[in-house]
Amino acid sequence: MAAALNPDGATATDATLPELFVLHADAQLAVVNKPAGLMVHDSKLAGGETEFLADRLREHFGRPIFLIHRLDRATSGCLLLAFDRDTASALGKDFMSRAVEKDYLAVCRGWPEPEFFIDHPLDGGPGKPEKKPAQTAFVRLATGELPLPSAGFPTSRYALLRCRPQTGRFRQIRRHLKHAFHHLIGDTSHGDGRHNRNFRMHGVHRMLLHAQRLSFDHPSTGERVDVTAPLDAEFRKVFDLFGWDADN
Repeated sequence: MAAALNPDGATATDATLPELFVLHADAQLAVVNKPAGLMVHDSKLAGGETEFLADRLREHFGRPIFLIHRLDRATSGCLLLAFDRDTASALGKDFMSRAVEKDYLAVCRGWPEPEFFIDHPLDGGPGKPEKKPAQTAFVRLATGELPLPSAGFPTSRYALLRCRPQTGRFRQIRRHLKHAFHHLIGDTSHGDGRHNRNFRMHGVHRMLLHAQRLSFDHPSTGERVDVTAPLDAEFRKVFDLFGWDADN
């Protein structure tokens, strides 16, 4: 029997792995709130990991699952899956045709423009050197400062962003923010270590990228499914730190 679901959002660095928080489920598909720090499935990037979200989903739902897209290990939020091949195929086509809306929340270094768009080709990750078109739209939602000197300035500036990827390349948002010199906070691969340390001093150890919202047409009913994933406790610490409204 599956364990009780818990939306609290503990990370996989805790003694016990976090429980799943099911945001939407019906006979054909489900959306779950993936915890930060838990890999979705086994891969070359697993690095000795033995716990995978896909295994826990199969156990919880008691049936085969088909993952429609992926989220990085350190990213939290909406993950879409199907329970049969026909539904998976239809949803996969919607993702490819950009009919699915995906909104992410991210915290970056600096104060970027209120709205900006990055069109910068990206390769497919290790072993996939071919670069393909990659586009992401960004909206700055809020700004904040920490009383820590940075690059000759008396404070360190940060911003909350809504990110809407138009394509689905490997680590796209993270790499596009690096390209714009507005590195994602907590990103140990493409971020800025000095700014990551600033947040660790305040008890924030996770990468600050959250797949907040998915919106798509249900393949069976045609009705619009719009799902929002709540922030976990550690991400909410950042909102408290800067006085941002996490419920708005």
